[in-house]
Amino acid sequence: MEIITVDQRLEALTQELTLEEKVRLLTGRDFWTTWPMEKIGLRRILVSDGPTGVRGEAWDERQPSVNFPSATAISSTWDPSMADRLGAASAVEARRKGVDVVLGPTINLHRSPLGGRHFEAFSEDPVLTAELAAAYVNGVQRNGVGATPKHYVANDSETDRFTVDVQVDERPLREVYLLAFEKAIVESQAWLVMSAYNSINGTTATENDLLETPLNTEWGFDGVVISDWTAVRTIDSARASQDLVMPGPDGPWGEALVAAVRAGEIPEASVDRKVLRILQLAARVGALEGFEPAQAEPMDLEDLIAFTREASAAGTVMVKNDGVLPLNRAATGTVAVIGHNAKHARTQGGGSATVLPEKTVSPLQGIRARFGNDNVTYSIGAIVQEGVVELPLDQTTNPSTGEPGLRVSFLDDAGHELFTEDRRSTALVWFGGDAPVRESSAVRLHTVFTPNESGTVRLGAATVGQTRVYVNNALVHEGNIKVDGKDIAESFLAPPSSSVEIPVSAGVPLDVLVELNTADRTGPLDNALSITLGTEPADTDSEVLIIEAVKAAREADVAVVVVGTNSRVESEGYDRTTLDLPGMQDRLVHAVAAANPRTIVIVNAGSPVIMPWRHEVAAILIGYFGGQEFGNALTDIITGTAEPGGRLPTTWPATQGTVPVIKTTPDAHGKLRYDEGIHVGYRAWLKTEATPAYEFGYGLGYTTWKLNTANAPAHPVTPGEAIPVTFTLTNTGERFGKQVVQVYAEKKDSAVERPVRWLVAFAPVWARPGETVTATVKVPTRLLAYWDNGWTYETGEHTLRFGTSVSDLPLQHKVYLSGDGVPA
Repeated sequence: MEIITVDQRLEALTQELTLEEKVRLLTGRDFWTTWPMEKIGLRRILVSDGPTGVRGEAWDERQPSVNFPSATAISSTWDPSMADRLGAASAVEARRKGVDVVLGPTINLHRSPLGGRHFEAFSEDPVLTAELAAAYVNGVQRNGVGATPKHYVANDSETDRFTVDVQVDERPLREVYLLAFEKAIVESQAWLVMSAYNSINGTTATENDLLETPLNTEWGFDGVVISDWTAVRTIDSARASQDLVMPGPDGPWGEALVAAVRAGEIPEASVDRKVLRILQLAARVGALEGFEPAQAEPMDLEDLIAFTREASAAGTVMVKNDGVLPLNRAATGTVAVIGHNAKHARTQGGGSATVLPEKTVSPLQGIRARFGNDNVTYSIGAIVQEGVVELPLDQTTNPSTGEPGLRVSFLDDAGHELFTEDRRSTALVWFGGDAPVRESSAVRLHTVFTPNESGTVRLGAATVGQTRVYVNNALVHEGNIKVDGKDIAESFLAPPSSSVEIPVSAGVPLDVLVELNTADRTGPLDNALSITLGTEPADTDSEVLIIEAVKAAREADVAVVVVGTNSRVESEGYDRTTLDLPGMQDRLVHAVAAANPRTIVIVNAGSPVIMPWRHEVAAILIGYFGGQEFGNALTDIITGTAEPGGRLPTTWPATQGTVPVIKTTPDAHGKLRYDEGIHVGYRAWLKTEATPAYEFGYGLGYTTWKLNTANAPAHPVTPGEAIPVTFTLTNTGERFGKQVVQVYAEKKDSAVERPVRWLVAFAPVWARPGETVTATVKVPTRLLAYWDNGWTYETGEHTLRFGTSVSDLPLQHKVYLSGDGVPA
């Protein structure tokens, strides 16, 4: 009896489809789904943004998602098992929401610290990124959901990302930027890859030969290349190894592709290959009748809230501690909590990766829960917020239901209601779903706002378009809000604001109605809408806020200052213009540290900021965007319940002027040149011999360690082998703790330009007080090779150095490569 393979069955299904049906499958049906095809048993495939939570089909607070820590927090664990658990947790969330594909992980590198989306990516180093990304993909797909490494490739900044042409030589492209993707494809066998917006060396990513080589021909990728949203611009991309155009239903392929095939300009076999890959994905996720899914039910089930708390603590990096931490709860008197972000913490970055958690725990809430309300004071200290933020739910009442929230109405051009929703948030996004955004002429938000403090507030909206604000049936403000930038993400997910000052009295309700004109909307996102009804900061004397915070700090036993960025600083769609903290936060920390020598600073930012006060404070914790349990995780660390387990995955500079690779803005011709070549991140710092504030790999814990021995084979190693390296270290302190041992390679007599040193392996280890532990890592010899029209090995001596950061490497071992040095 002849056995028919899965591939043969999929090919047979493909042959049942007409050319028009096949082409239809190659463009999405809407924002988040692909086309079903009943005649072959194909249902839709639902994709959803990730990677620090799974939003699902609707951007709706009534369907909450778990908000995991940002990728920079996960990468700071230096622990692939943590990335694997994050992937598994994401898959469990996806299955709960009916999602088949998670659009993550983000594998782009922290090339410049100004990159606005770095909170969503892992590291400045390709090896650390590759290990964590591969582990994340394993965790997702082991539980039956597709993972999507993105954005392929060299999409390492946001400025002009739709049009920028990244000019990068073949060697750094292979050794750095493609290397970050390779393991997730070759070893973890990702089911999808997302192509980027940008061009690489003159050709857009969706049309680039890189989609075929190395992705398919060298790495064996058999999955679907899905485009970033609106990244496919022309029919030419159909000639490349681009498989799926998103979003739909419109796009550049469709009838044009059918016509091109009929005219013999594009072979139908090319279309068939794309369809086969989509059908194979459908089979893997259980969307194709008659095919067993890769995993019918999730395998890895754990308490996701507890995991979020654990992961946040594990990724928190302590870069300074003069002994003030951990705090002894019984011996600590009053705690002065200071900072805008202490009360209004950022638990995630801005942009398409946004999720809507059921609740979040701020640092202030976490500290009050542990130390007691009577022992904790709060001062805002400095304003960080820019633009309108949503009204607190407990201060709003839906006039139609009497419940917390508001009524939303979509109106036609005659003012008749087309659609209504009762929502529990005044920050609203429609990005797919049932709301008739395209068909409406206006949208109206109506709530009763009851402030809890008297004074003056600036009430208004953040959106794009003509708005009217009514208070108690009186028109108080009209605005025509326009966006400055060209990026649709910036205009859509971080729009500008328009507001008006109004006097309010505590407990006195105000009937508030905002109307936005939605007629004449055009462009690729004409069926999407973003609007926030809320308040922005009123004019406040910044010196008064600092004086109040200093008084609270002086009277307290310890001061905890939470500083950070805001949504106008770190988000998809634009890069940062400065590494300085926004507002008066630096002045605030200087002043508080002068008033109380026991000042602890928590940095609530997704990527590096300048800390000019770092020598003045007692302790510094980098908490990143720590997810919805951020406040509890930080409190666990400052009280010693948890170890600060993080080590820096990216160099943190002392000043912006010393950063060796900084530019993210293309030149007048739209080109962004990666002139630094292979010297990215810490490699560039080592080359320029500049001294950062805190180097790559650095971090402190609550115990001490001694690295005892490190051993590697004495015999010559053949290219292609993995070099086993064994090391021992001892916890010489008085607490259970974690250390990350890092292995770097050096080749001082190289025939080609090399980095001073580069990461080749690492391992997190844990030990009890006095315990000596042994660990083994394998160093792939491929990481000792360089690219020259192929992977080329240099024979002879290489040095492996061992330690706990890129500059703290007390042990070394010589290894020898045999062979003739020809390309591998």
